[in-house]
Amino acid sequence: MADALNRVPDAEIDPEGTFKYILLRIKVKDGTEHKGIVRGTKSAGQYHNHIFEKATPPIIALGLECSCLGGGKIEHNSKDKKLRVFGESTGYGKADHSVSVDKLKSVFKDYEITWSNDKE
Repeated sequence: MADALNRVPDAEIDPEGTFKYILLRIKVKDGTEHKGIVRGTKSAGQYHNHIFEKATPPIIALGLECSCLGGGKIEHNSKDKKLRVFGESTGYGKADHSVSVDKLKSVFKDYEITWSNDKE
């Protein structure tokens, strides 16, 4: 089942703009192996749970469990290759932005990525 974890990308976010994101923990059912992943999109509308509802079906289809560790916002400037992680989710609480940034760095290797606890 560890290969199922490896098949799930560490981060999937919109290519541009400012949008909500969530930090998820995915894990092997009845096991101890797990990893964090980041998902973010403008299509979430007003609520972070819309991202969770969209992200979980493909993860569950791989036989994995999924839980939300918190959320926030991402400002993605693809032209300047910059990501800024900030804010919090009303429903899920604030994600550990430092963990989220580590996941983003594994995908956006040539980006400048920063985070803060600022709300905006």
